[in-house]
Amino acid sequence: MTEHHPDDLRPVDLSEDGPAILPDQTSDDTDLGWGEWRESGGNDDRLLEDRPPHW
Repeated sequence: MTEHHPDDLRPVDLSEDGPAILPDQTSDDTDLGWGEWRESGGNDDRLLEDRPPHW
């Protein structure tokens, strides 16, 4: 006789209408979540301008 673990008997819904999948990134893990506005052009120009002279 084999023993069953309670999780073995738990039904798992694999249909498309099943539980929602968590997003890859939460809203508080974005620039906007930290209170910063992202510019469409990026940040490269400012970073190059702020580069230390020894680089």
